[in-house]
Amino acid sequence: MATIEVSIDDGTKAELDSLFSGLGLDTPTAVMMFFDEALEKNGMPFIPKRGGDLKPNAELREAMEDVKHWRNLHGPFANAEDALRSMLKD
Repeated sequence: MATIEVSIDDGTKAELDSLFSGLGLDTPTAVMMFFDEALEKNGMPFIPKRGGDLKPNAELREAMEDVKHWRNLHGPFANAEDALRSMLKD
């Protein structure tokens, strides 16, 4: 059996451990799943993309949590009619 060693910063490791734990996995198992899927697909198990960070930033994550928990749901308009009027205005 072979061993693969990867160095990553502590913060990234902690984030990955938390992410995979939430999926019921440990990080080594998630890595093995990646390898198994790469072999199954005979290539990358996802489409590599350049540009644009698809991970929400802190502000967006906070807004997503607010919506999820029905808090801070206010805006610049008093009602839907005002919002529509603003969108249709030249």
